[in-house]
Amino acid sequence: MLDSFLIRAALAGVGVALAAAPLGCFVVWRRMAYFGDATAHAAILGVALSLAFSMSVFVGALVVALAMAGLVSSLSNRGYAMDTLLGVLAHSALAFGLVAASFLTGVRLDLMAYLFGDILAVSRTDVMVIWGGAALVLALLSWRWSALLTATLNTDLAYASGIDPRREQLVLTVALAVVVAVAIKVVGALLIGAMLVVPAAAARPLARTPESMAIIAAVIGAASALGGLAAAFRFDTPTGPTIVCVAAVCFAVTAVFGGVRRAA
Repeated sequence: MLDSFLIRAALAGVGVALAAAPLGCFVVWRRMAYFGDATAHAAILGVALSLAFSMSVFVGALVVALAMAGLVSSLSNRGYAMDTLLGVLAHSALAFGLVAASFLTGVRLDLMAYLFGDILAVSRTDVMVIWGGAALVLALLSWRWSALLTATLNTDLAYASGIDPRREQLVLTVALAVVVAVAIKVVGALLIGAMLVVPAAAARPLARTPESMAIIAAVIGAASALGGLAAAFRFDTPTGPTIVCVAAVCFAVTAVFGGVRRAA
């Protein structure tokens, strides 16, 4: 079954959606969209370093994404405004990654594939890595779901319940780094933030509980991946951006539905 590149692409897209969408709910609830972008942009530097030292791209992207997340958390406690800090680090990491990639010699690097994704080029190994990463993220979120929700809703309530919000922030940081590492080949560094935020935002008008929002976001994300793959194949468009376009259409539809339901 995995001999078909379309089957591999579909499995990769669904795997990324299942990992990114539930995590994206926490990104939306915590207003961490820029944090996701900064982590994703840093992954380009990880790709360049991993190729320079002949390491796995997944490992390089994961390590640099974790380092970026740790740096943001550290500097945010030293008086820097979070939006300014994330803007500086996100663009700096992307620029350093692109410059580092230009110094690579004897290595074939398709920057467009890592910036915008190349889901049609995923291998069997890539599919296994993506689904392994998705399983890890889902297991992590399931394990810490109640504590993460409490820390997201109210830090004082979290402390009163014996929950350390900083520990839960670390859990989200690790999960986000894993998602970035597995998604970079599917939708690319510039579009990972969209796959985190757009399906979750589209699910919001349809959901009545946090759990239902996570499930609906996963369904929308998977449908966007499959729909975008089919549309790209049909109209010969870039696959990664097409997947995000389908997710954006889903968001527009649910936003209209939510507005109609509120007015009724």
